[in-house]
Amino acid sequence: MKKPLIGIVMNYDKGGEYFSKYPWYALRQHYFNAIRNAGGAPIALPYHTDAIPEYIEAIDGLLITGGEDYPPEFYGEEPVGKALDILKGGRAEFDFKILEAALAQDMPVLGICAGQQAINIHFGGTLYQHIPDDIPDALNHMKPNPPHETSHAIEILPGTLLHQWTKIDACDVNTAHHQSVKKVGEGLVVNALAPDSVVEGIEHPGYRFCLGVEWHPEFEIDTIDRRIMKSFVDATQS
Repeated sequence: MKKPLIGIVMNYDKGGEYFSKYPWYALRQHYFNAIRNAGGAPIALPYHTDAIPEYIEAIDGLLITGGEDYPPEFYGEEPVGKALDILKGGRAEFDFKILEAALAQDMPVLGICAGQQAINIHFGGTLYQHIPDDIPDALNHMKPNPPHETSHAIEILPGTLLHQWTKIDACDVNTAHHQSVKKVGEGLVVNALAPDSVVEGIEHPGYRFCLGVEWHPEFEIDTIDRRIMKSFVDATQS
């Protein structure tokens, strides 16, 4: 049986002393391995917005990966403080255009870290621009441990699709984010919370599969990570 083709958005660097002095795309191998382990065939997507129709025709699912910050004007705010590190190379514009195109086809979408934030913004939500400044007594969500180790616990909310897909009530996860959902986008449901009430997961029940998580299941640390990736790939075949 043909494996579903999963398009994965990459990160970008303008070039310099590291790797190449010319612009380049890159992404951790974990994303590709996790999709392959879940039964999919991963393929990288460069930021060619004019090629989005061809991308959408070719792929069966879309994975929006982690990365830097989306410009606050995308959710109707001005930048606050100096903590922002804006996505480079046109990625922000590309993410939202391909996300819109994928959802218009009811294509399964998984957003990881920044990808979750893209889903929330797409549906009219907003973000805390810097958790340490915006949420008193919040946990350290920005890599208190290496990403191959868990950082803190989360609760999976009962009655959500995430709970249905994973059959898990609570677990420890690896996080590496300094932003999080503030206003939840229209139609979205919060499905996971950290002990400090920071939103760690969202979903849209009106689509075949539209899930965002703030942690990094591509590292496949825990059972929940593998079940998320498998549910995503399986949804492309339903």
